[in-house]
Amino acid sequence: MGLTVVRQVAGGVSGVPDSRLLSRWAEAATARAGREAESRELTVRIVDEAESRELNRHWRGKDRPTNVLAFPGAPVGEGPAASEFPLGDLVVCAPVVVREAAEQGKTTASHWCHMVVHGTLHLLGYDHQTASEAARMEDLEAAVLADLGFPDPYGDR
Repeated sequence: MGLTVVRQVAGGVSGVPDSRLLSRWAEAATARAGREAESRELTVRIVDEAESRELNRHWRGKDRPTNVLAFPGAPVGEGPAASEFPLGDLVVCAPVVVREAAEQGKTTASHWCHMVVHGTLHLLGYDHQTASEAARMEDLEAAVLADLGFPDPYGDR
C-alpha cells in the first residue's frame, strides 16, 4: 500500500531533486489530503522548456512553458481493481521552477516542493478555478509545506 513515485528526467535536464525527495513531497500531500493509504503510482517527469511548452500548448492551449502540468490517471480494468488506477503524471519544467524561485525570492528546494505538492493535489481533485477553491487548495499547500519545514509559498496572506 502507499504511493509509488516514478521519476523521469528528460535528456539534458540537470540539477533536479532525487526520487527520495519527490516521493517524500508527494506522500506528504496525499497524507494531508487524507489519501495516504491508497496504493497508487505517480510519475514525475522533469522536462526542459521546449517539452513543457509543447505539452502546455497541446493540452491547455497556452503557447508557453509552465511550471507544472498534472495529468490524472485513468481506471484500468473493471470492478474493485479499477479503483487502484495510477494517480497520474506530473510534468515539471526545471528551468521554469528555477527561474520562478529566483524571481519570488524562494529557495529552489522550496519551490520544487511546492510544485510537486501543488501538482499532486490537482491529481487528487483539488483546483483553484474559484476563489473558494483557491483558498482551500492554498491552505492545504501551505500546511503540507509547513509539515516539510518550508515557508508558506503564498507569503503573507
